[in-house]
Amino acid sequence: MTGVSEEDEKFMDMALGMASRALEAGQFPVGCVIAGETGVVSLGSRENSRGEEANEIDHAEMVALRGLAIPINRREGLTIYSTMEPCLMCYAAIILSRVRRIVYAYEDVMGGGTSTVFNRSAPLYREAGVEIIAGVRRRESLELFARFFADPENDYWRGSLLADYTMKEAASGA
Repeated sequence: MTGVSEEDEKFMDMALGMASRALEAGQFPVGCVIAGETGVVSLGSRENSRGEEANEIDHAEMVALRGLAIPINRREGLTIYSTMEPCLMCYAAIILSRVRRIVYAYEDVMGGGTSTVFNRSAPLYREAGVEIIAGVRRRESLELFARFFADPENDYWRGSLLADYTMKEAASGA
């Protein structure tokens, strides 16, 4: 895999640990780490994906971005690590937050935003120049999502394209 460093593996391992803890808490298993030259600068995991508190705002990336305490004009060199491909909402928020490198583990076939082509959008998005690295520790992330969808207690996105794809990928040993 081109462009993947030992640091990428290390920070993705941390994101996977956060995703595992989210799963243990009954949440959708997405973990996120934002790191720079000095190490980890913010963390997040999916919140409020079940019960009466369920919403589509508390994605792991959004939680991590909200915790980012670095002034916006000093965010060069940051990388965001997520166990799932960021959705369009998170991808746009990452761009707006001036994070220019995204490393993710598992593709979101239903709502992934990183393949969005911004060539007809405003310059802020069109000229962002985000580097995207996919598939880092994919197997471990896939296993967490398969465990989530296999649990009858978890109804978040049950029966969706993502759930069906995940269970087929897990069964095939992909």
